[in-house]
Amino acid sequence: MPQIPEKIHELTVGQLAARSGAAVSALHFYESKGLITSRRTSGNQRRFSRDALRRVAFVRAAQRVGIPLATIREALAELPEERTPTEEDWARLSASWRSELDERIKQLNRLRDHLTDCIGCGCLSLDTCVLSNPDDVFGERLTGSRLLVERRDTAAPKSASRAREPETECCD
Repeated sequence: MPQIPEKIHELTVGQLAARSGAAVSALHFYESKGLITSRRTSGNQRRFSRDALRRVAFVRAAQRVGIPLATIREALAELPEERTPTEEDWARLSASWRSELDERIKQLNRLRDHLTDCIGCGCLSLDTCVLSNPDDVFGERLTGSRLLVERRDTAAPKSASRAREPETECCD
């Protein structure tokens, strides 16, 4: 890993990529989403302050545990400009994200446990599809593959030609 001399206070996008392990395209994306900032030189080249290294590490760590970028951006916005996230910042934010992650883990465990209950063809013809229709929430209104047709129809305007029974994706 290339070392950056202490006297250099700004990094090129290539230096930031090499030091952080993030692709240049990822850094451009992070910047477009307001997660990191740069200034432009007179030659229109990006220059990142050294604190961008810690910000990128913070973003990547949060992403690895499944935190959405919008939530990460909100967390970073709470920090004073030019200040890097500290250990205390991470502890506070990770504690607030814990319940969200716990709920997501519960949902994933439920999906995993019911995966074998799904017939896998996508027609939704089961009375209670635990993956696409948990707890049979649509069972009162529709059954089977009409659920897919209804979702498509909601985006399109109703017309006289649609008055007939909708075609299904698969047999019920």
